[in-house]
Amino acid sequence: MRLFLALLALAAAAPAQIPHIGDINFYGLRKVTAQKILSGAGLAHGGSLPASKGDIEDAITKIPDVVQARIEAVCCDGKDAALFIGIEERGAPHAAFRSEPSGDAELPRDLLDEYQQYLQAVTRAAAHGNTGEDLTSGHSVMDDPAVSALQSTFVTFASGHLAVLREVLHSCPDEEQRAVAAAVIGYAPPTQDVADNLQYALDDPGVAVRASAIRALKAIAVFASKQPTPGLKISPTWFIELLHSVELSDRMESAKALLILTDHGGQTVIDLIRERALPDLGEMARWPTLRYALPPFLLLGRVAGLADAATQQAWEKGDRESLIRKALDEDESKAAKRIRK
Repeated sequence: MRLFLALLALAAAAPAQIPHIGDINFYGLRKVTAQKILSGAGLAHGGSLPASKGDIEDAITKIPDVVQARIEAVCCDGKDAALFIGIEERGAPHAAFRSEPSGDAELPRDLLDEYQQYLQAVTRAAAHGNTGEDLTSGHSVMDDPAVSALQSTFVTFASGHLAVLREVLHSCPDEEQRAVAAAVIGYAPPTQDVADNLQYALDDPGVAVRASAIRALKAIAVFASKQPTPGLKISPTWFIELLHSVELSDRMESAKALLILTDHGGQTVIDLIRERALPDLGEMARWPTLRYALPPFLLLGRVAGLADAATQQAWEKGDRESLIRKALDEDESKAAKRIRK
């Protein structure tokens, strides 16, 4: 149970204000070029971060064939911030979500206050280096009494108020409350009902709700791998679809979740990734910001049929490109065989 609680810790330290742009990472590009985006947005390596995120996104969507755009700055390499620019092109795979709910369900005020205290405690722990994550397993490290105490209150609430959390996930119009419900329901005893409600939340229109749901599902998946539970199944489908998302957190958290689901084989999951999202993983694995490129690169190594040790060796040698091409070429070869048949 202690491991299970640790898996649910959320690293929420806010990025500092950084004056210059370091690495620039793109995703969603098929026809539109990186240079066209930088030119349209007025951005360049070494330049200042944009004063208005919304204005830059609007400028990018005016580029022909761009339907949506997202830009995020991530701290921190020295004095530079890494920039992530994501687009959805016209006719590209699209991650669609259901409409906002319109019910009247609400969470108790005390729970919302405790969750804010929890985020603050996690932020403090992260600032002191008391939290981290193993990218291949989803294991989190959290050694902080305040965090542990608040997690215990979530266990108690989730165990006794599962119906409330479920109702908020399905019908509360407030995205913040749905995000809290998705996080807290993950502290309930792991059952198929809990997993199903979290998978329902992966189709939520709120990016924060989806992020909370993925983190909780990651914890359940690792828990289930340590203590197999008959009948408990987590579908990979939505995680794979979220690799098409214009939101960076959708892509990153889903890549980490898929690493867990393929940690002990998972050939069916690997086949689905190969069929539906290989180009997305390829571009993520090429990102210059290494800590973000590593999870998709590890996943791509499994798609290529390599042992994790071989993938790690390629990473440490700085030989990413040959592995990426192996994974992509393998897909093209299989596609050609299907056509010939």
